[in-house]
Amino acid sequence: MGDPGGVGPEVCLQLLADPQQYAPAVPIVFGDAAILQRVARQCGFPEPKQVVPFDPSLDFRAMSEATVVDFGTIDSEAFVPGKVTAAGGEASYQYIMRAIDAALAGKVDGITTGPINKEALHAAEHFYPGHTEIFIERCGRDTGCMMLTSELLTCSFVTTHVGYRDVPELLTIERIGEVIDLTVDAMRKIRKREPKLLVCGLNPHAGEHGLFGDREEERIIVPAVQIARDKGIQIDGPVPPDTAFLAERRPLYDCVVCMYHDQGHIPLKALAFDIAVNTTLGLPIVRTSVDHGTAFDIAWQGKAKVSSMIHAVRLAGDLSGS
Repeated sequence: MGDPGGVGPEVCLQLLADPQQYAPAVPIVFGDAAILQRVARQCGFPEPKQVVPFDPSLDFRAMSEATVVDFGTIDSEAFVPGKVTAAGGEASYQYIMRAIDAALAGKVDGITTGPINKEALHAAEHFYPGHTEIFIERCGRDTGCMMLTSELLTCSFVTTHVGYRDVPELLTIERIGEVIDLTVDAMRKIRKREPKLLVCGLNPHAGEHGLFGDREEERIIVPAVQIARDKGIQIDGPVPPDTAFLAERRPLYDCVVCMYHDQGHIPLKALAFDIAVNTTLGLPIVRTSVDHGTAFDIAWQGKAKVSSMIHAVRLAGDLSGS
């Protein structure tokens, strides 16, 4: 469900209101039923039809209709939406952890996450930069990567939630190669064919032969691209980031491999904010997510768009084969 104080509850309610939006998947919402019921009344959405208390022994795959799994963590009448709260951060963390456990146990086929607030998460003393890092740790992985995908543009990321001054130190031939391999595997599943990738440089003009930066392109990115090419991967780059997303170039590639967060997030959200889906690659389970935040400024007002949630649920179903 995401943070109870954000738009997660209302996009879940909008999803549940129309089975055609999620069929053939069966959505099982891990959240607080009382919050969903209050938001439904406030926004004029239908209330959830089936609610069951959370029990880790439940086999959620046996549920044949949309169901809210109630954690009962929030006092719904006293709770104030649209604010950063430790209670909201703790609730969203519990939903995530129990959903991951259910997926690892084979009790759900995949996970789609609603938006969380990082300040609220930290206020609850869960010090993660975001969803991706929680999933990687809980799944016992050392690493993984983020990918944002849409019909218009798809980007994967070598680094994500770190300060820009830290990015060059995190770039290695091995890390870029790992992201390329994960991206190829994911795009084969999504596109049902061999993909073609484009790799961005780190610096303006892709370094312009050492004029900008510390020759990261020549020392790190070019060798990683060549290793991928030697494996038979269709891949070009590194190219200047400011021309990687031109309209005439986008149809030529299935995914753009980006060196840092905003290099790909800005063009993707400018082009496909309402339809893009976030997914974590390299996990033993399927995880997708909406590509937007908690939007506290419009929470519980019925203004949030459900389109990204619909696309995220559909992609989770496709990737899990459900």
